[in-house]
Amino acid sequence: MPRFDVRVPETPLSVLVVGAHFDDCEVRFGGTATKYRELGHDVTFVCMTNGEAGHHEQGGATLGQRRRAEADDSAAVIGAEYVAFDNPEGELEPSVDNRRDVIELIRVVEPDLVFTHRPNDYHPDHRYTSRLVQDAAYMVTVPNICPQTPHLTYNPVICYLPDSFEKPYPLDPAVVVDIDETMATKLDMLHNHTSQMYEWLPYNIDMLDEVPDDEEERREWLPKRYAPRNRDLADRFRDELVETYGEAHGESVEFAEAFEHCEFGGPLTEANRDALFPFLPNGG
Repeated sequence: MPRFDVRVPETPLSVLVVGAHFDDCEVRFGGTATKYRELGHDVTFVCMTNGEAGHHEQGGATLGQRRRAEADDSAAVIGAEYVAFDNPEGELEPSVDNRRDVIELIRVVEPDLVFTHRPNDYHPDHRYTSRLVQDAAYMVTVPNICPQTPHLTYNPVICYLPDSFEKPYPLDPAVVVDIDETMATKLDMLHNHTSQMYEWLPYNIDMLDEVPDDEEERREWLPKRYAPRNRDLADRFRDELVETYGEAHGESVEFAEAFEHCEFGGPLTEANRDALFPFLPNGG
């Protein structure tokens, strides 16, 4: 297996978040993305599909355009960039052509860190997004693969985004981040995904009648739907939070995001962890 030396990046960092759908990046990474942007680092969100299927009343290009506009508004909250591919939603495949697209994207962005879904997930688009990122790892360094785009001289560190699935193995995070101070901003980002937060997803789980009609009331309602998952992550990984932040701080964290290292990417060690996660204690 090829080995790469531990790479300690220079600042500003380039952070690439590869999600399957519009809103995946914000749902699973919004609090941490805000921390990177507050320190002046570059954050690029990616949607691997076109957004044309995720709704119960709209569809096709009209829905896709609406969701792209929502994503742009969401990213603008923190000054991030959104990149979207035109793969049909619900039909993403881990094809060679899609792998080439991901390889070229990674080379153009030149990320220090790449985040994506874990490989085992309820949604095939999530699973295959993970597969595509894994398949692009290392290949981004091979000059004769996608030779029209200059290759990287390093294999970026890859981390998996959090989820609650237990099989074949539960999330095993290398980094757990306190997002208490950025949770409100994360929710502001999600608030811009109107078609998902207040229409499709509530419809899909049979709670559409609970969604308020008023804009301000919706924003007040949103934490009831999305704050619990980040509260659960903090409770799940309380020991890791205490280890990272100290007992008093770690025990007090209400909301967290957690990330597992993918060994197909570059190494994540004590030598580069602080540089890659500069908002953690001793980081920077």
